[in-house]
Amino acid sequence: MASKNPGRPNIVFILSDDQGSWAMGCAGNNEIITPNIDSLAETGIRFSNFFCTSPVCSPARASIMTGRIPSQHGVHDWLRGGNLDKSKLDPDMQNDGIFRDEHEPIEYLRNFRTYPLILSENGYRCALSGKWHLGDSLRPQQGFSHWFTIARGGCHYFKPDIVKDGKVQYGDRYITDLITDDAIGFLEQQDQDDTPFYLSVHYTAPHSPWDRDNHPKEFFDLYEDCPFNSCPDLPIHPWQVASAPYGTGEKRKELLKGYYAAVTAMDRQIGRIIDKIEEMGIRENTLIIFAGDNGMNMGHHGIWGKGNGTFPQNMFDTSVKVPFIMSWPGHIEQNKVCDELLSQYDIMPTLLDIAGLENPDAEDCPGRSFAPVLRGGEYCSGENVVVYDEYGPVRMIRSRRYKYIHRYPYGPHEFYDLAEDPDETDNKIGREDMQEIIEEMRAQLEEWFVRYADTEIDGAREGTVGSGQLREAGVRARGKQVYNQAIRVVGSNE
Repeated sequence: MASKNPGRPNIVFILSDDQGSWAMGCAGNNEIITPNIDSLAETGIRFSNFFCTSPVCSPARASIMTGRIPSQHGVHDWLRGGNLDKSKLDPDMQNDGIFRDEHEPIEYLRNFRTYPLILSENGYRCALSGKWHLGDSLRPQQGFSHWFTIARGGCHYFKPDIVKDGKVQYGDRYITDLITDDAIGFLEQQDQDDTPFYLSVHYTAPHSPWDRDNHPKEFFDLYEDCPFNSCPDLPIHPWQVASAPYGTGEKRKELLKGYYAAVTAMDRQIGRIIDKIEEMGIRENTLIIFAGDNGMNMGHHGIWGKGNGTFPQNMFDTSVKVPFIMSWPGHIEQNKVCDELLSQYDIMPTLLDIAGLENPDAEDCPGRSFAPVLRGGEYCSGENVVVYDEYGPVRMIRSRRYKYIHRYPYGPHEFYDLAEDPDETDNKIGREDMQEIIEEMRAQLEEWFVRYADTEIDGAREGTVGSGQLREAGVRARGKQVYNQAIRVVGSNE
């Protein structure tokens, strides 16, 4: 009946799509309804300072899987191409405009060892239920033997393009429910033996669209009278991209109703997964993780979207800070909030550490295990701890107190004193009294990327503007075709 060996725990990794770290009841939002996510926090640890490696979907997901930064794995933007070969779809699908940029499948992570691959090589049964969006969607990769995914990346909620049994088809139900059904189906199969399993449950929620046609009415109804005081009501930021859904007044409230409804609908399905694990009698040997791929602004700073909700791309905390909760009753502390600065590149070494495994490529990866925190030990506190982020030519270094953002090659750059200005409203980049710390942080930022970035696929040299990646990055790819269309029409299509 799955694994009952605490040295080889079952792992369920639940990943949401475009969920801000603020969009949970357990994070202090008293308007959003998330009882099951909150219960995971009550039975585990919520990390309040967890950061993505890039504030957009595919790069962040690639970093979670590989333990490497975008300038190492080469996924610099959401993948607009390389997910499948459109010519092999049914004729009706070939004519569907949603597949317009798909011409050939590209396995973007083929040169890297992900932690699911290492787990599978060491006896774990690995399953994916939900979004992949890292290329070649029709073929199981990286140690996954069970494969139910989305053909592209995002999808319509009630007409999703899904991959099942190696074929693309349109689903006829709400995608959040379909993903959960598949995950529960996999869990039910684990009763057959004592093999440990790893299950990725990757929802598309709460990514747009947020209109009423895309979510069940019962969840919209929960927020009809909500004042949405939990989100700031600000003028639209001058950098806001036109392609993202945004608005003020009644339109603002309607968008927030859809976003909150998508979160609550997902939360209900998470409850089904928790219930199934408890029903199977394996809760105390199953580590459940709830995480987000990137942050999200829903009016924060006057922005609607994540890093590519603006042009140039932004690195506000609301874009780069993500939900992260770990729950494993009987093995890690419960009802605890950890404020250590951690990043998605720390996930791979931590999970392998918990499973008692090593990463043969650890020296090339920037992250390190924070498993000691789970056991009540220390990690590494203090002002010397920093996290890094990148989105093409935009890079960030953040300590507890300061944040420096550098945009290659011409700026504009930003610097914030988070102790005095936690909402990042006062850019002090030109302040004379701040120049010494700015120079120190810039030097540290550059040294870190020199150490870890692959010069052939360095994001600072790519034309990433937020409009999506069509081809592999790097010199060889540029010889075929520039992968990222250098156009001003950018935004949150993913």
